[in-house]
Amino acid sequence: MKPDFSTLDRSNIVAFIADIFERRGGEEYLGEPVTMAEHMLQGATIAEQNGQPEEIIVGALLHDIGHFTSEFGTYHPDDTEDRHHEDAGAEVLEQFFPSVITDCCRFHVAAKRYLCATKPEYFNRLSTASVHTLELQGGPMSAEEVAEFEANPNLKEIIQVRYLDEAGKRADMDTPDFAHFAPMVQRMVDRHLGAA
Repeated sequence: MKPDFSTLDRSNIVAFIADIFERRGGEEYLGEPVTMAEHMLQGATIAEQNGQPEEIIVGALLHDIGHFTSEFGTYHPDDTEDRHHEDAGAEVLEQFFPSVITDCCRFHVAAKRYLCATKPEYFNRLSTASVHTLELQGGPMSAEEVAEFEANPNLKEIIQVRYLDEAGKRADMDTPDFAHFAPMVQRMVDRHLGAA
């Protein structure tokens, strides 16, 4: 069943996401040595530490939100098909966030396929779980898919978030919690929806 987001608006979407991180952030992340929340918080923290713009930080923080917002986003190691968590997350985010944030969510899986096609050495960065999901997601892109993907106006940001996705899998990394990032998440909402 599709979640009902009709009661959400600019005043409560950030609190809603914070609640998701609190309630479900401890769930396993694809067999990686981090939880779902740790994974996304690590990506955002690495981006912040490296002076990335808020679009990249928030994009990294929310890129996997689809694992929480749809029953089709829940991955289990024995899955034999892709659950399309990226689309589930983008469907929620596009109501509240600029296209660059939404695209970082919607296309972070495609970015893995893109990088494996255009930078073969990127494959060596992938964890075992990420290699498994790559197979489920269609493998490296074809030349036609690469050309279409490169036409996205947010390509640079999407690729940056993809690199952060791979980086955010450290078993021993300390990060701030979601509350640290909440003000910039709210700024992205305000930017998209306009001043109150």
